[in-house]
Amino acid sequence: MKPSGTLLAALLLCGVAAQAQSVIGAKSGVINWVEGDVYLDDQPYVMQPSQFGEVKEKMVLRTTEGRAEVLLPPGVFLRMGEMASFRMITNRLIDTRIELLTGSAVVEIDDIAKEAAVTVVSKDATITLTKAGLYRFDTEPGQLKVFKGAADVALNGQNVAVGAGKMLTLGGAVASVEKFNAADTDSLDRWSHRRAEAVASANVSAAKQAHYGGLGAASPCSTYGGYNTGPFAKPWGTWGYNPYYGFGTYIPCAGTLYSPYGYRYWSPLAVYRAFYAPKPVYMPPSGGFGGFGAPSYPTMSGTSGGYSGTTSAPSVASSGASMGSSGASSAASAGSSSAGHGSASSGGHGK
Repeated sequence: MKPSGTLLAALLLCGVAAQAQSVIGAKSGVINWVEGDVYLDDQPYVMQPSQFGEVKEKMVLRTTEGRAEVLLPPGVFLRMGEMASFRMITNRLIDTRIELLTGSAVVEIDDIAKEAAVTVVSKDATITLTKAGLYRFDTEPGQLKVFKGAADVALNGQNVAVGAGKMLTLGGAVASVEKFNAADTDSLDRWSHRRAEAVASANVSAAKQAHYGGLGAASPCSTYGGYNTGPFAKPWGTWGYNPYYGFGTYIPCAGTLYSPYGYRYWSPLAVYRAFYAPKPVYMPPSGGFGGFGAPSYPTMSGTSGGYSGTTSAPSVASSGASMGSSGASSAASAGSSSAGHGSASSGGHGK
């Protein structure tokens, strides 16, 4: 099946060439990655090069012997395990609402605008997510686990705050928050961790292309989608396509940030300054009196996007570290020397 929905060339990111850096989602619901058997409104979904299907409002995405990663607002990933399904209620970036129908899912929020929210409806509970963090949802039994971040839950007429390291049973008559063992993870948690590593690795060369395509100004992303105008108080990051990896990644508008798993994301200007800007070399004066003369700036070699450095955090804190038991390498090893110029497998169905 040829995926319906968003074509990569539909909306360019501030004049960046389509083959290098395209916005791949003007609304929530872009299907970023699938493995195994996945169905969009009961039609088999097959990934196509440079095309992304879209879960539109009222549509259902489900897996059988497969997994899927869906892009919600910029900086928010939904990852579905096997035998899972969800319905898109509202796909607005500032107010995304989904209903988890069956199975389990992980929501990773790396960044989200202050005025935006992601809402997950599961059984009788309505869970609102407004903070960066890592959230696990299950339907059988119905429960919410907050590995990092905080969630606001409306359940049976009660409003409950669930903080990091806490879980809430969603099927009970009385809302009861309790601690859980963050080291007790399964194949979905580990797959989500591997996907997080791959997506962060893809950020480096994507941010580099965004810089050369026009986002290297003092206020990167200042014109994208009006995200820093109207209801938005500050620039919001963007989804960007990395053609070397074949999927989308997140690009902050300014500076850098770390994901809940501890991986680093670079803005266009930050990645240029860190890896690609010419560095001054101080040469001794020709007169031989010691000291250093004026700096000179060597010409950079014309690589296709290589860099030397690390995209991951020095360490992954508490619960994030425990979820990496699958043995994923640091994001740096995936990006070093080529900065995303190659295939990035997310590891398949490792248990």
